[in-house]
Amino acid sequence: MAETIRVFLADDQELVRTGIRLVLRREAGIEVVGEASDGQEALDLLEQIPADVVVMDVRMPRMDGIEATRHICARDGPKVLILTTFDLDEYVFDAIHAGASGFLLKDTAPRLFVEAIRTVHAGDAVIAPSATRRLISHFASRPQGSAKPPDQRAALLSPREREVLAEIAAGQSNMEIAARMYLSEATIRTHVSHILTKLGLRDRVQAVTFAYENGLTRLG
Repeated sequence: MAETIRVFLADDQELVRTGIRLVLRREAGIEVVGEASDGQEALDLLEQIPADVVVMDVRMPRMDGIEATRHICARDGPKVLILTTFDLDEYVFDAIHAGASGFLLKDTAPRLFVEAIRTVHAGDAVIAPSATRRLISHFASRPQGSAKPPDQRAALLSPREREVLAEIAAGQSNMEIAARMYLSEATIRTHVSHILTKLGLRDRVQAVTFAYENGLTRLG
């Protein structure tokens, strides 16, 4: 029997939480186990309520979603999926550095939102296409001299793993990487797992950041 994904909602708008709850209620294998109206309340409740994925708003009273995400990830808590109205660069970068496994906008289609929860729970990452493009262009447009030299962790990667990491940084899915490199998806998944383990990263979003910060992207 498939494992039930326990979802916790953190949003200061009750109407938004109600809407998300109604969407998820129709999905087999997903259960909403708790709700909070601000980041601090979310942290307090998550100490008592086991959860797998937290759907987190950004702008909330007392403690915002970015700070709450930082605390949750620091104590190796549930995966965090940021869901916000505001498609702003600062939120994307802050959410990634705080440890979020996903960043979506509230106008995302329900089907894609549900898929994102399953993806994050499975240990992968999702990010809104517009945010991905800006994240990549943010690093690609920096002056060459501002890039960091590759750190010691980069030396742990094999040539094939470096190639796969460059494809991840280009925004390619496992299926697309497999087709481009003439390998099976299972092989690519194994490479991705090894890359994340060697670099000490949580997911693909952090892998993209690492690749651009350390000059490990493909040319052309």
